Amino acid sequence: METKTLAIVGCGKLASIVLQALDKGLLPDYKIIGTYSRTFEKAQNFANFIQQSKNGGSCIACCSLQDLLDLKPDYIAEIASPDALKELVIPALKNGSSIVTLSIGGLADAEFYELVKKTASENRTRVHIASGAIGGFDVLRTVSLMESSTVTFDTTKGPRPLRRTPVYDDIIETETRQVFEGNAVEAITLFPHQVNVSVAAALASTGPENVKVSITSVPDYVGDKHRIAIKSQQVHAVIDIYSQTAQIAGWSIVNTLRNITAPIAF
Repeated sequence: METKTLAIVGCGKLASIVLQALDKGLLPDYKIIGTYSRTFEKAQNFANFIQQSKNGGSCIACCSLQDLLDLKPDYIAEIASPDALKELVIPALKNGSSIVTLSIGGLADAEFYELVKKTASENRTRVHIASGAIGGFDVLRTVSLMESSTVTFDTTKGPRPLRRTPVYDDIIETETRQVFEGNAVEAITLFPHQVNVSVAAALASTGPENVKVSITSVPDYVGDKHRIAIKSQQVHAVIDIYSQTAQIAGWSIVNTLRNITAPIAF
């Protein structure tokens, strides 16, 4: 298979997992040709690592998204934020680059989602949604295609990731509290960095306006626990996932990239 060119947008801890995978030989079908981050130094550090890796090669640290697009990569791995995805996705798709993204919250807006679909279709490009910290997209998609269904998404987390959000109250440092109840659109508006996974589950099933989301804060809780439930007349499925760290999200990007080029995809 012809080697695919890949660029990385967002050079933080999760994106570094893609570099680990490259170094371990887990991405043999890709050549990483460009990096971009809000902090140029981070992009340069990534590019230096890629150039020094036994499985790497020439890689350019870009000063702007336009510089990255000018490289015309086959794929762009977006591992930054919903705002970054919104800024990147339309010009990238028009440029001939497909997107692999973790920041699915950027597609919670129905009008923007339809624009992305239309742009990808017109330019024969695609947006690949990585599973992030959850799973079960296959059963969610299948049941929602089969018949009418309802979906709920319940998250448990500690107070720390909620401290800079509108729902924070000192009481959650010492008491268990449900801090949010609403739909996935409302959730991503309040928590743009904490509940991307709920939007992903919603887009795979009944839509962001229809998926009921709840967030419970537990004192001293480490990590995140997600429970996704879908119920129809014939099927009732529950998906429970606990992750101590966010590393699974970074590795889901690696898995998605491998599936794109694999002769057998999971």
